[in-house]
Amino acid sequence: MLVLAFDTATGVATSALVDGDEVLGERLSRAQTLLEDVDALLRQGGAHPRDLDALAIGIGPGSFTGVRIGLAVARGLALSLDLRGGGVSTLAALAAGAPGALPVIDAKRKEVFTLVDGEPAVLTPDAVRGSLCVGDGAVRYRDVLEANGAEIPPDDDERHVPRARFHAQLLGDLRDVDEIEPLYLRAPDAKERAA
Repeated sequence: MLVLAFDTATGVATSALVDGDEVLGERLSRAQTLLEDVDALLRQGGAHPRDLDALAIGIGPGSFTGVRIGLAVARGLALSLDLRGGGVSTLAALAAGAPGALPVIDAKRKEVFTLVDGEPAVLTPDAVRGSLCVGDGAVRYRDVLEANGAEIPPDDDERHVPRARFHAQLLGDLRDVDEIEPLYLRAPDAKERAA
């Protein structure tokens, strides 16, 4: 099964073209260049858009704008190519890329998105408890997490990026892409300010 996978929830957008267990190509960029990345991946893999069988879409948590960009691209591709897909948690993809580590995503507002007892949660960095932490939140709050006893890999370690190849691996049952919902753990900044 030829799967196009991507995640735009963090500051580094990831995309991958995966055929079964083989990664045909993978790119790191920004959410704004996702369609260019998709085109490059298809060329690199010698595939035509009509060859795709499914989409694996990162649903967050992360940047509201980034998550919306990814879902909009997925819906456009699904509509034009008659594809089905599945949503994959950005936290789950981070964890899959660093077995045994706690995924920690920068949630801004001096908070992080992470897992508590296997469930997505929003915490202040000083409340995070993990022996090995990965993700852009772990990098940003390195001092706080290390003071709590966590180990953080070097900033340039690839385990800090939710690589799209893991989204393809974690893809479950396929559904209509319009049914895939983002994983929001709090209200958007704009709504809180308006309130």
